[in-house]
Amino acid sequence: MRHPEAQLLIENLGLLPHPEGGFYRETYRSSQQLEQQDRSLMTSIFFLLTDTDISRFHRITADECWYFHAGNPIVVHTLNENGHHEFVLGNDVAQGQLPFYLVKGGTIFGSSVLGDDGYGLVSCAVAPGFDFRDFELFDTETLLKQFPTHEAIIRKMK
Repeated sequence: MRHPEAQLLIENLGLLPHPEGGFYRETYRSSQQLEQQDRSLMTSIFFLLTDTDISRFHRITADECWYFHAGNPIVVHTLNENGHHEFVLGNDVAQGQLPFYLVKGGTIFGSSVLGDDGYGLVSCAVAPGFDFRDFELFDTETLLKQFPTHEAIIRKMK
């Protein structure tokens, strides 16, 4: 069963299932366009994960800014040539949590809620604006070939 507060946020914010996992709703799309690219300058979404959801490993071409709002901390997992790294988004900065984190464009990343019961709510701003043409969702086998020493996190985030 989904956490009751998460269900209220999903309903009250009008969130929909996201292809990578979790729930989202676009909250802003700039009317300004990049010249000759049919691309908004910036977009923003609400993004909610529950303890039963994960955001599967994926990649976009643009930078993505994450802003923590409420609930349990959210762990952003990245994979690159230097290995697997975790960044914890939350409001407890004394414990090393970050209220803001930037995922650089071209980074393979996914996210999960910290803890066994709850949800996490963030906003994500993408510049230049998000477009599903730039969205690449990874399958387990592809990631295992590229990052064989990180099998545990790859299988957890499938």
